[in-house]
Amino acid sequence: MIIKTILFDFGGVLVQLEDPQPREKLAAQYDMTVDELTNLVYLQDSARLATLGKMTADEHWETIREKFDLLPQELKNFRREFWGGDKVDMDLIEFIRGLRPYYTTALLSNAWNDLRAALTDEWKIVDAFQHVFISAELGMAKPSQEIYQHVIRVVGCEPHEAVFLDDMEENVTAAREAGLNAIHFRSREQALGELRELLDNEL
Repeated sequence: MIIKTILFDFGGVLVQLEDPQPREKLAAQYDMTVDELTNLVYLQDSARLATLGKMTADEHWETIREKFDLLPQELKNFRREFWGGDKVDMDLIEFIRGLRPYYTTALLSNAWNDLRAALTDEWKIVDAFQHVFISAELGMAKPSQEIYQHVIRVVGCEPHEAVFLDDMEENVTAAREAGLNAIHFRSREQALGELRELLDNEL
């Protein structure tokens, strides 16, 4: 098997919730469970619209500001606390940078329209990828078959020449249905071990 393209999800793969305390503290402040708070940010209607590019990230956050009747500075604090325990896995980023001379590397993320700026300006990791596919920019999202087909078309390989790493099983299943190889990411060590096996231990 010849692999030409390696695709990575962002949330849950390249960025992890390492310290749950800021989010727990925020949830308690608003008399919510962490799951309720997380679902509010990620799964309410405005979040789904933002993921498809039908609403901006700022417009989505405005719905949250209105729900809690927050002042602008309070919303800023809310956002900072919500993301406070998240950390980009820079060791994994360095690994991906090391892949670039030998493979096409790409990011494929269900994310809002502010992700590309964060990759470029905040974390400065966009250079790890030849291609960055963000659902809000494309108007389509995983696990829809069309986003996998679009990615394969743009990177210029056959589906079986690509492998995709994602932490959500439904996205892994959909990638396989589209003909890609796919790895269910549960930890860096596990996922990279499976990737090395797929690449015949070339890494």
